[in-house]
Amino acid sequence: MEVLRSFKKFAPETTLIMITAFGTIETAIEAIREGAFDYISKPFKLDEIKFTVRRALEQRRLLQENRFFRQELLNKYQFKNVIGRTPQMFQIYKTIARVANTKSTVLINGERGTGKELIARSIHYNSQRNDRPFIPVDCASLVENLVESELSVTSGGFHRSAYRQERIIRRGRRRNHFLDEVSNFNLSIQVKLLRFLQEHEIRRVGGTESLKVDVRVIAATNQPLEPLVKSGKFREDLFDRLNVLTLLMPPLRERKEDIPLLANHFLQKFTEENHKNISHISPEALEILIGYPWPGNVRELENTIERAVIFSIHPIILPEDLPPKFLEPGLGKEGETPEGKPPLYPEKLLPLKAIEKSYVLRCSKRRRGIRKRLQRSWH
Repeated sequence: MEVLRSFKKFAPETTLIMITAFGTIETAIEAIREGAFDYISKPFKLDEIKFTVRRALEQRRLLQENRFFRQELLNKYQFKNVIGRTPQMFQIYKTIARVANTKSTVLINGERGTGKELIARSIHYNSQRNDRPFIPVDCASLVENLVESELSVTSGGFHRSAYRQERIIRRGRRRNHFLDEVSNFNLSIQVKLLRFLQEHEIRRVGGTESLKVDVRVIAATNQPLEPLVKSGKFREDLFDRLNVLTLLMPPLRERKEDIPLLANHFLQKFTEENHKNISHISPEALEILIGYPWPGNVRELENTIERAVIFSIHPIILPEDLPPKFLEPGLGKEGETPEGKPPLYPEKLLPLKAIEKSYVLRCSKRRRGIRKRLQRSWH
């Protein structure tokens, strides 16, 4: 009992099972009261030990999942992290509210970096399945583990990838599976995914019996599936199964009004993470961000703000804190200007004096009354 109390004092999360040859009702009650998971008296049967250990492991797994869920929900994947005030984003908010508590498959379309997984997590955490972990699956790297492998026995025993497949699916019962970039599936894998979506069954490892699973699929793609269906690269019946409820994530260039909101959100996030004291983004830098076409969408904006926070030595983000490609006025795609002319400083870092001069001259144009004073301070 003294060992039990010491364990629970210094390592309260330790799972302990008491085994003794001097078992009494009083000591059993005391052991449970002090935090033991169970109390077993000698002589005991081996099956009793196995059963008790299984229950203890299951309880620990549930506690770990609950802690993981609470931490994830409180930090990165709160619904407030879906940021935007444009009509397109308001429509997405309404759609999330309508589809969250259904069992229907959801298909999220959008370019890379538009936040498809964040939307999928918002659907999950606003659904009745939010007490179970969210299961993301990268279709490009885990296709064999999820769909392609047959649940069969080989000459060397259970097929490893088949075992991992059953483990992933069984672990996902009563949960939401997020299939990222579902367009990467080849035709043979699409057949297996279609059968799973139709029957909601998997075959047990080493057997022929099927196991019913309650899994809701949320799929995402950065390629429109309709052209792939017309070209014969994606099954039309699978597309119909996935395309029950559809969300279209707009690219960032089509919702530029959200750029200041997103930029300031990322600024706050990265200043806290990097222990910097940066209060805001300067109007000049913000104007540059708004004018950029953002081929990488929200993810590119996030990376840009993170870089700016790391490199900034000022209490505000200035234009020189942005990557070099942003410093050329009117710059569109990297390496081009709207007039088709090359940038003044192609593929090299600007010297500090040039940055200072460019910034001062821009400021002087906006503030005509202090032009001479600014130029004197620069010289």
